[in-house]
Amino acid sequence: MSEAALREELAEDRPPHAGPWSQLGAAVVAAVVGIAGVIGSLALGLGRLTQPGPGLWPFVVCVVVTVLSIILALVGRHGTDTEQFSRSSVQTAVAVLTLVVFASVLPLIGFEIPSLLLTFVWLRFLGKESWVSSVAISVGTVVAFYVLFVLLLQIPLPRLI
Repeated sequence: MSEAALREELAEDRPPHAGPWSQLGAAVVAAVVGIAGVIGSLALGLGRLTQPGPGLWPFVVCVVVTVLSIILALVGRHGTDTEQFSRSSVQTAVAVLTLVVFASVLPLIGFEIPSLLLTFVWLRFLGKESWVSSVAISVGTVVAFYVLFVLLLQIPLPRLI
């Protein structure tokens, strides 16, 4: 099969191009999230480079997101790599929703159960993995995080025990 034929076949599987307004909309949404993150990280305190505060690295990441969003708004409208919202877009919305739920219950019940459920849902329902591998990988991931962050690094994560 020639390279051109392969590209054409792959292009048939993609949803239609969303257009320049979608690019602009995505840039605006990302910029709003970046600016909100900058404000939130400033509230946490930046500290100094020699003694960083809790908001320093979130501040740096959010500034980068904001700058890249502005660049996308200015030059990205000519791109053709955006896709119209389709049934498969729901997966992204579900992933974001599960992260919001994860973040909201984490301080209440610890990281073990929410991490286990989040990993399982992502593997089984979003990634279409088998039940056995979803359970095994989810349990293994939580155990590895527990050993690494709680036992070895002694990071004070919210925990059940």
